[in-house]
Amino acid sequence: MASIQKLSKSFFMLLLPTAILFVIAIVGASFWLLQKASVPTSANYLITPEKYVGLSTRGAKITDETWANKDGSSARGWLLRGSEGSPAIVLLHKYGADRSHLLNLGVKLNEVTNFTILMPDLRAHGVSPLVMNTTFGGIEADDLIAAGEFLKSLKTTEKNTLIDNQIGVYGIELGAYAGLLAAGKDESFKVLVLDSVAATSDDLLASVIQKRYPFASFATAKLASFATLPYFQGSYSSESLCNVASKLRDKKILLLASNDVPSFQVSTAELAKCFTFQVESKTDLSISGYSTINSTGEQEEAYDQRVIEFLKKSLAKQ
Repeated sequence: MASIQKLSKSFFMLLLPTAILFVIAIVGASFWLLQKASVPTSANYLITPEKYVGLSTRGAKITDETWANKDGSSARGWLLRGSEGSPAIVLLHKYGADRSHLLNLGVKLNEVTNFTILMPDLRAHGVSPLVMNTTFGGIEADDLIAAGEFLKSLKTTEKNTLIDNQIGVYGIELGAYAGLLAAGKDESFKVLVLDSVAATSDDLLASVIQKRYPFASFATAKLASFATLPYFQGSYSSESLCNVASKLRDKKILLLASNDVPSFQVSTAELAKCFTFQVESKTDLSISGYSTINSTGEQEEAYDQRVIEFLKKSLAKQ
């Protein structure tokens, strides 16, 4: 018996280093995958306001603004002022994009409505980002609230408040998740247009991992999710948007999706069932805002008009 116990102990001690190395490898892989996913690939802006002047004179009225986020970091965005006392709209891009992807929509909105338009770079996005990591929607929701406070602080040349208390939000994917999460925390966001909405930050993270590392993407996504709590040190939110939606009241909401991202098409359609009030939902579009950059001019125009008309109608003073 003693020899068997001795043999078992020896065998255990033999395997222990291998097991420790395996655990270290798993933990290391989790942190590596999450770190890579939380730093989107940077690229030059598609177009800047200076170049946009050739398409619309309103491009010359766009200013580059910075303001403080709630965690003390800095945020930036393009601002296109509207008429005094009118609502404001914040446009939030998807993961891997930047504010330039929404510049055309922002100018169109301003031209049609004369509302104030803010187009921020979400954290870790844009040229030379001011914050190095995205949190896949959690802190981005707080950043949106800070952007709303920035908009409320704006004054006219006569020192009057520029916007009224109504702020609309248009968001795609990452921007949509942050937009709805922020609406659950701040009553300022009255109107929401949400395109290709992930059910949770975990689903958004999994989508990013799948695109970057398609081989065994289910396993790699799970690996990355293991590290979210220690890596983000409590700033990562995996709250279900269905739970957020069920608690909202007195909002006007339009949900959009298409099969360009089937998983988000499903989650967006499911989200529509979570609200306790009636929302507008169109999840069978030929193309959504997620992929309008690859669409024809006619498709993009039809999509933009749907968004503009909803925001104009919903934010109009009664």
